[in-house]
Amino acid sequence: MHENSRLKIHSTLISILSATAIAGLISITAAAIFSFSLLSRMVERMVSLSVGIMLATALLHALPEAVESGADPHSLFTCLLAGLLAFFLLEKFAILRHSHHHEGDGHHHHHGHDVQEAGKSGWMILVGDGLHNFTDGILIAAAFLADPKLGLVTGLAIIAHEIPQEIGDFIVLLNAGFSRTRAYIFNLLSSLMAVVGGVVGYYMLEDASNLIPYVLVFASSGFIYIAVSDLMPQMQRRATLRETIPQVILIGCGIAIVVLLKQHH
Repeated sequence: MHENSRLKIHSTLISILSATAIAGLISITAAAIFSFSLLSRMVERMVSLSVGIMLATALLHALPEAVESGADPHSLFTCLLAGLLAFFLLEKFAILRHSHHHEGDGHHHHHGHDVQEAGKSGWMILVGDGLHNFTDGILIAAAFLADPKLGLVTGLAIIAHEIPQEIGDFIVLLNAGFSRTRAYIFNLLSSLMAVVGGVVGYYMLEDASNLIPYVLVFASSGFIYIAVSDLMPQMQRRATLRETIPQVILIGCGIAIVVLLKQHH
């Protein structure tokens, strides 16, 4: 193998390992800070920023990259449709398996019901998170193999959508009886599955580079689905002009971050 090729492969793998490890550490630590101090206003702001980052990453970067790869556009958009439907079904499955509610939500459960439910689902959440993080690692690897700039913005998009999700996980684990330290350590260990996914994705996709555009499209379908079906409805609950203006500004900031990273990095 040519020395330059070997160096490029080496640096790409290091970039993937760094991005997956840093993404996990930042998202878990930020989620811990927010959930332990219950800075709910900051969480709401994070959701708005996440929408801008995720939509811009998918629509301005990952999908164009996939289309420009030379893969058949009809196959790519079939993959996009399949991805959107797959995420819809995965969410259905998750909703059926878990009850996402809290005491005082109007469901009239007996006092202590949440602790019982959380106790059952605490470990399941960690296992599910581990699998989710493993998949994120594969997506980051595909993005870096396609274009280092795309790898960077994909890592950023994953951090952005992980923080609000991890906050919910922290609260469930605390309800399940985990101490703050144990909740943080177990979530951090779960996030390391992204590093494993990054390594697997790198070696798997390096030998099957024709699959990279399809992995990027599938990742885009996930970002679009989460932003449009999960995060945006949360924002619509606050429909006053006073709430809408900062939401729109933060979505714009998220888009601007992705555009600037794409141009200058």
